[in-house]
Amino acid sequence: MDLLQVEVLYNREQIQEKVADIGRQISGDYRGHELLVVGILKGAFVFMADLIREIDVPMEIDFMDVSSYGLSTSSSGEVRIEKDLEYSIKGRDVLIVEDIIDTGLTLKFIYENLKTRNPKSIRIACLLDKPSRRKAEIFPDYVGYSIPDKFVVGYGLDYAEQYRHYPAVCILKPAVYEK
Repeated sequence: MDLLQVEVLYNREQIQEKVADIGRQISGDYRGHELLVVGILKGAFVFMADLIREIDVPMEIDFMDVSSYGLSTSSSGEVRIEKDLEYSIKGRDVLIVEDIIDTGLTLKFIYENLKTRNPKSIRIACLLDKPSRRKAEIFPDYVGYSIPDKFVVGYGLDYAEQYRHYPAVCILKPAVYEK
């Protein structure tokens, strides 16, 4: 990890503890139900992989890939579905897994889109939440950490497709993206 470019916000151990805690909450809430866990690519794949290993109820997984950032550090507000679900969600309990909720515009789009498909329920789990930047009325049901308005990378989160492999959540130093 290049510490000249990042500052560690949450280390691997802190994240593992938080993910286990969220997994216990979800397991309790869905006891006796089968869950469809929907990961939002690419950022949520690391969090989702760890999270599903902590959930103790029957489940299937699926993925959506949506785009609203491109190579920028902020959402364009225009959301495109790049990859849709493979499974029907009609009558199913759905858990959307997202890495971070920033403005909420992308997640609101996904939530509203999935709601039209008549699921039994939809809940949202995110590792990171930035409520100070919220522009859309969307509220996660399971949150790892509420974070300040800093640009973060690592643990699946990227800047221009870099840093996803870092095992910690880190604040990216502005000098990297303010060129």
